Amino acid sequence: MPAGSRAACPRIAAMQAPVVFSHRRFLFILWALMALGFCATSLIGYHVSKQAIRDAIVGQDLPLTSSNIYSEIQKDLIRPVLIAMTMAHDTFVRDWVLQGERDVDEMTRYLREVRQRHGAFSSFFVSDRSQRYYTGEGILKRVSSFEPRDAWYYRVSGMSDDYEINVDPDLANRDLLTIFINYRVFDYDGNYLGATGIGLTVDAVRRLLDQYQERFSRKIYFVNTRGETVEFGNQKGQGADLRTRPGIGALVPDILAAKQGSWQYQAEGDNHILHVNYLPELKWYLFVEQNESVALAGIRQTLYTNLAISLAVTLVVVLLIHFAFRRYQGRIEEMASTDKLTGLLNRHAFTILIDKLISELRREPRPVALLMADVDHFKSINDRHGHLAGDTVLEHVATTLENGLRASDLAVRWGGEEFLLVLKGCEPEEARRIAENLRAAVAGNPVSLPGKSIAVTISVGIASFGPDEPPSQAIDRADAALYKAKHGGRNRVELAG
Repeated sequence: MPAGSRAACPRIAAMQAPVVFSHRRFLFILWALMALGFCATSLIGYHVSKQAIRDAIVGQDLPLTSSNIYSEIQKDLIRPVLIAMTMAHDTFVRDWVLQGERDVDEMTRYLREVRQRHGAFSSFFVSDRSQRYYTGEGILKRVSSFEPRDAWYYRVSGMSDDYEINVDPDLANRDLLTIFINYRVFDYDGNYLGATGIGLTVDAVRRLLDQYQERFSRKIYFVNTRGETVEFGNQKGQGADLRTRPGIGALVPDILAAKQGSWQYQAEGDNHILHVNYLPELKWYLFVEQNESVALAGIRQTLYTNLAISLAVTLVVVLLIHFAFRRYQGRIEEMASTDKLTGLLNRHAFTILIDKLISELRREPRPVALLMADVDHFKSINDRHGHLAGDTVLEHVATTLENGLRASDLAVRWGGEEFLLVLKGCEPEEARRIAENLRAAVAGNPVSLPGKSIAVTISVGIASFGPDEPPSQAIDRADAALYKAKHGGRNRVELAG
């Protein structure tokens, strides 16, 4: 395994890197700056938003809420329209009418199944030939042009559109207010046969309004063309007359005439902002109200929430930075103490570790040997095979040397192709034996490159080291022994005198 890809040498863990700056002071300053910045931003944003929020309510929020509700209502009505269209084009319905409407049970079963399958409130078919009003329970009645409650059918039979959406009491369900999709039915030659479709209880619309009121914290309600609020479930679909309400009452005629727009009025000491849309499908007005004081109270609450979140975010960021400092400090120390190419300690790390070693030797004297190893003919290897090959040779030699040492020994890339090995508790003769083993291991393990193999040898000089001499003197003696090994023929070990 190449040395450059090894994990950090475990001996580095004992090192203490010099403190460049106090990261705790830095974290405190960072926390203070972030907290002040967040608080200042929140306060400035609050004061700016007080006016902006009012403009947004009038110009954007209420119109958008109204449009969203309108779109949701239209979306909820698309599926029933598709169901009614399918019924109007169903060959069974047309064939059943053309064959004389003989089996009433067939139509009854058909309408009952449509209602149950699609979850409709009611389903119906009115035949233009027999004037019969069919439901899932059978024949309800015969329609008559003289009956006011049957006016819807004659309106449908005479209209040019394929269908209409209308709100009427449901005769088949105790006159409950229901949204009907009335779809015209024609035979295969385009002759009018009647009207079919389904009914949906307006409770679905009420649930939709409840959801929007909870989501947007605004008052949302429908008003009919007479200025009365629509109370869902009421048989007449009528509620309180808005004209009698303080503040808004004087605006009702203008609102009903304009059909769409924004208004403001005062009531109970608060300013209310109102947006109105007319829904032609239902013939109702959609009212969306916002109490301005409530809206500003929400902004104040948002301010407090933002301040709390800002402080929490600041604390989390500072803690993450603190943990990152602690996590990567060891990595930084490793990068500062390790030779990038070989993964061995560098000279800076050796300077720190040798001082610790001298302190240990003074407390507990024991023999120490320094080995200075150098790759033989390294310049020739670079010249013949290139610098990439030379780097591979250095990695290979570093791996071989480190693998041949004990866990307590140190391996340092001294510079270029030179390596310094520190053997603790090692007598000169023992050091010679280890050096010979390292030399033999390097010589007996050529470096493999694509398409070729490079034979590599090293020369080693050995010197004993004691606590009473500077490390530089022992290194000089080991270097002199290395010089002697080089001149003695290389690929050899020499012991300094």
